[in-house]
Amino acid sequence: MSEDYKFGIEEEYFINDAVKRDVARGRIREFFQSCSEHLSEDIQPEMLEPQVEIATTPILDFADARSQLVNLRSSVGAIAREHNLSIMAAGTHPLAVWSRVRPTPQPRYGKVMHDLQMVGSRTVVCGMHVHVEVPDLSARVDLMNRMQRYLPLLLALSTSSPFWQSQRTGLLGYRLAAYRELPRTGFPELFHDAADYQRYIDTLIEARAIENSSYVWWIIRPSLKHPTLELRVADSCTRVDDTLAIAALYRCLVRRLVRDPALNAGQTGASRAINEENGWRAQRYGIHGSFVDEATRSAMPVRQMLDETLALVADDAKALGCERELDLCRWIIARGTSADRQLSLYTEALGRGLSGRDALGEVVDWLSAETVGEGIVRH
Repeated sequence: MSEDYKFGIEEEYFINDAVKRDVARGRIREFFQSCSEHLSEDIQPEMLEPQVEIATTPILDFADARSQLVNLRSSVGAIAREHNLSIMAAGTHPLAVWSRVRPTPQPRYGKVMHDLQMVGSRTVVCGMHVHVEVPDLSARVDLMNRMQRYLPLLLALSTSSPFWQSQRTGLLGYRLAAYRELPRTGFPELFHDAADYQRYIDTLIEARAIENSSYVWWIIRPSLKHPTLELRVADSCTRVDDTLAIAALYRCLVRRLVRDPALNAGQTGASRAINEENGWRAQRYGIHGSFVDEATRSAMPVRQMLDETLALVADDAKALGCERELDLCRWIIARGTSADRQLSLYTEALGRGLSGRDALGEVVDWLSAETVGEGIVRH
């Protein structure tokens, strides 16, 4: 087992029309062509046309991670501006209407959209993924089972999707509600071992239900392309600090679970159902709610679970050199998530007499500016 726990971060952004503030419906191809010509980094289209994904290189140091993310956001944002576009990191788009969003014209996505039909067209969402190196597949499957308890916490810290189809949803994290319409999403099953997991994958492939394991879109999964366990539960984080905080906590948890094989061992069907319940509570209430604690059969505030989890991984944070990034998790609790800020801006704009659409436009302005490090302050 590698003790480096090398990691990488992928972020998905919306591509907006800079004037209309809605998702872009033109100049997309030219934008990607400019990215290809001027940037050496991994910049890729996503399933729907007005989406872009960036990826860091494999990293050991969080200062490097911060530098790469800030540079990628700034560089891609600058290219977007040249095409009268902007990029925006959020789990859902405050103004986008799914029926007006076109799929990306690529062979892989064409097949996926043919299979998914309307369900695919409705997936106007952006997430943040964290890969942590775990070379052995058996270990990845075991860790996938035992990590499930912490996934609602990681989701709560990332919430950035309170709006959908130009409406306030009442949830802090609506993204996964939309994403769950797709097959093979949500919490993975509790697999007995790597052979059990592989039997599932091989059966679907041989039956031609999927081409490979990358078509399994759980909120955590063994990666097909890399020797990693991939976290997929988080909304796309508007602030770089939030991305780094969640990546650090996840990386530390991977190391802690590797070092302690008994931690969260023996998960049952009841355990998984409780984890699912807590996932819903994270979507609904974000950091302001509570989680069901299986051991005590009581409700545990999100803040308390975070404190206990940070204490659990304190030695791991020290060993991995990410104590500062881990402390940023407490800052999220103190000042709120992107979803909290979006709702505050929206409510304040309505209070100034703006229409619902114009109020959402101000939310988009903040999201776009914050994404590329040009945060705006509204009084």
